[in-house]
Amino acid sequence: MPESHQTPRDMALDLIDLDRYPIADLESGAGAVFLEQCQRHMDEHGWCNLADFLRTEALEQLNGEANELLPTAETLHVKRNIYQGAIDPSLPDDDPRRKEFVHIAVQLADDQIPVQSKLKQLYHSKILTEFVRRVQRKDHLYRCADEFQALNVVALHPESWHAWHYDTTECTVTLLLQAAETGGEFTFLPNSRTDEGEDHEAVDRLLAGDMSHAQSFSRGAGAFTLFRGGYSLHGVTKVEGAQPRISAIMTYDEQPNRVIEDDINIRIYGKRVETILASRNTAATA
Repeated sequence: MPESHQTPRDMALDLIDLDRYPIADLESGAGAVFLEQCQRHMDEHGWCNLADFLRTEALEQLNGEANELLPTAETLHVKRNIYQGAIDPSLPDDDPRRKEFVHIAVQLADDQIPVQSKLKQLYHSKILTEFVRRVQRKDHLYRCADEFQALNVVALHPESWHAWHYDTTECTVTLLLQAAETGGEFTFLPNSRTDEGEDHEAVDRLLAGDMSHAQSFSRGAGAFTLFRGGYSLHGVTKVEGAQPRISAIMTYDEQPNRVIEDDINIRIYGKRVETILASRNTAATA
């Protein structure tokens, strides 16, 4: 008899609290109502935060996977300006936007996260990808094809923080697996730039330490967040207490098969990735 080729079960069906967040059917009933609520909140605020997105046992499993893998990760000292690129030489020497910030994080790149892990299977969920696409009102949305950036796990240990930055993609999708005991608050400057320009005065104030216009929203372990990080300057405040803050970063793109430039990946992931790429380039020219 011919072998049966069954479609693998979508991991979203097992891990997400579908009673509370009915993303498996967005066309009718409770799913359609929920989708409209998420879209409206995203349009009005630039973010959509879903507390307790995972089932309790699922959160324990995914956080367990992350904690088992993180000892194999590198501790990265990431130095960058808020745009994650080269400094604009036309800016005055004392312009705050020339300033580079350093943060320290223990970080797993996509190639360090096993394909069989539940976390990666959740990222590869068609149900979840479709939900993210619909909330953003995109005609097409694909998981990032970059071998390092697609799915990351980031741990901020006590006394660490995430420096101010804009994301290289329009919308960032994160899943908080383990919250800090105190601190580690996601903080942002709403709509600090648009496609037409940037509110330089607001950005300069924030970089100088004026937090009066910054905003935050509460996030506990298990929260799933969509955030327009390409348009709002943001970071994570210093983690305090005994346990690290652990989050999964899921990257999507409107273009299929998009990969990131080698120099950006080297700047983010450091020596390990630099060695991989150098070896690959040497083999290609041999």
